[in-house]
Amino acid sequence: MIQIDPQAIEQKKKTLEQARITLKEHFIGIDGIIDNLLDYIQVWYLLPEILTRPMIVNLWGMTGVGKTDLIRKLVKCLDFQDRFAEIELSNIDGTSWMSSVAQALGDQNIQDENPSIVLFDEIQRFNTIDGDGNPVGQTKFMDFWELLSDGKLSKKSKDDLDYYLYNYLSKKKDNDKRKMKGEEVEDDNPLLQLWEARELKKVLSLDNTVDEITEMTESHAIELIKQTKSKKKIYEPVNYAKMLIIISGNLDEAFYMAGETSEADVDADIFHAFTQKITLVDVKNSLNRKFRPEQVARFGNIHLIYTSLRKENFEKLIEKDIERIIKSTKDNLDITLKVDASINRLIYRNGVFPVQGVRPVFSSIGDILEANLSKLLYDAIMNNIKNIDIKYDEKLQKIVADLSGKAIEIPYTGRIDKIRESNQKDSIANISVHECGHAVAYMALMGLAPLQLKSKVASSYAGGFTFPHQIHETRENLVKKIKIYLAGGLAEELVFGKDRASVGRSHDREQVTQIALEYVRKYGFDDNYQANYAMDLYPFTMNKHITDLDTEKMISRLVSETKEILTKNIGLLKSLSLQLASKGTMTPQEVSDVAKEHGINAEIKEEGFLLIANYDDNMRK
Repeated sequence: MIQIDPQAIEQKKKTLEQARITLKEHFIGIDGIIDNLLDYIQVWYLLPEILTRPMIVNLWGMTGVGKTDLIRKLVKCLDFQDRFAEIELSNIDGTSWMSSVAQALGDQNIQDENPSIVLFDEIQRFNTIDGDGNPVGQTKFMDFWELLSDGKLSKKSKDDLDYYLYNYLSKKKDNDKRKMKGEEVEDDNPLLQLWEARELKKVLSLDNTVDEITEMTESHAIELIKQTKSKKKIYEPVNYAKMLIIISGNLDEAFYMAGETSEADVDADIFHAFTQKITLVDVKNSLNRKFRPEQVARFGNIHLIYTSLRKENFEKLIEKDIERIIKSTKDNLDITLKVDASINRLIYRNGVFPVQGVRPVFSSIGDILEANLSKLLYDAIMNNIKNIDIKYDEKLQKIVADLSGKAIEIPYTGRIDKIRESNQKDSIANISVHECGHAVAYMALMGLAPLQLKSKVASSYAGGFTFPHQIHETRENLVKKIKIYLAGGLAEELVFGKDRASVGRSHDREQVTQIALEYVRKYGFDDNYQANYAMDLYPFTMNKHITDLDTEKMISRLVSETKEILTKNIGLLKSLSLQLASKGTMTPQEVSDVAKEHGINAEIKEEGFLLIANYDDNMRK
């Protein structure tokens, strides 16, 4: 019968709730993740005695969202620093002297059956299947799967103990020979060195502290090893049933937006809405591309999925860090610092890359505010000035400071702002027409205003984008998507002439070809070809070339139909292009207003909107 102490459980409950508060104060935008994590680990923390297998929790998300940091802070809140191991598994030889999880846990002195926490970080690097679906040869950390399966890992073998015993006996034998020869031996039974004590504690799974073991002599160590060898328990596997196993990683296959270009210019709320749609099924599908099915099963079903941060989260993050700087300046230098909101906006424009998380933001705060503030603080200290007001003049591109009536100006252009402004006027005109071609076709065919329309982006080359909603793929919508992709290059031909159309259409044409081929070969939407020509595995490979001529005819037909749409709406195309070239970016409302002036009603829908037919109503008719 397990003895339960209600008072101890109540105290642990309070510690867990305090951890919830502390973590939410430290992290921004992941309250839901924190709540779910603490709810899942509650049984492990309050009643580890009843567990018969380790608790496994998986954290998935794009880089920089705070997965690793969250676990480190949690460990500190629960006072588990001495029972915590952080392990990065790798298939690559030479990355670590350790070759097993048992070794890694032993190195952290976690070789008993008491509650502990282990974080397996960047797990995607430990893939057992390559990009082509072939098995990856592995020789290291194979006991990881054993740990996930039954929570047990083997201890030292008899040979291991013989090896350590041999080392001590050899040393003693050498000393005895030297004494027989009349040579002076400084100490033939010395106390153990620190490294020897650590090794002995690990090998014999001793409860003694390292300091206590350093008080032992080598003779004592020899006797201890001999005694331990005779005990069967030393060879039994360690049962890690009371262990909390955290598995963390980045799954680009699920978070496909992580590879989007021009990510500094895409609205953070759009990324957030798309990542909100990622489900447990998407995660498992991604894992199946990296690990064998039986291995994916061992990850369990507790999967916490991070969304990317919203715009308001990034704004709060910037505000919070500026408050830290203000407080530090007051506490350390007794100088009152006031920071205008224009500085916040400058940092946001140049520091927020939604798919890269919080790291670039902190870097930009240091680059924009702290680096320039140091110059002002020097002046304030030397002149005994106690107040500094700082703001950014966007028109003059200067950081302007008021030091108790003394004005100081520091010329400053944000690194990303500088890149955006470097795009030439003619390039922007070309891009504006191209992107507005996509936008016009999108509004005419889908009846929606795009989520974002841009022709000035932070890139070393000129570029832009038209950001659509999520579209349920059907026979009709695939054809519409092809037309929308075609519309960019065709708009350039209509406005500038065929000979001046740019090669900016290359990616669009790749997408068009892929969609058209799948339309015919994979989905069977072409009545003339009903077999699936997309199966590549022998012996099912079919002659796909017979579908190519039909696909080419289909794309050519859709080119003509797309030209008709753009020609019919040439007034809207030109008007929208002029405004986009002037502004560099347009909101859904601005685009919709221009479309309305030219007879097209483009609805404004939120970031997470899915365009799908009224299947339920049609089913019930």
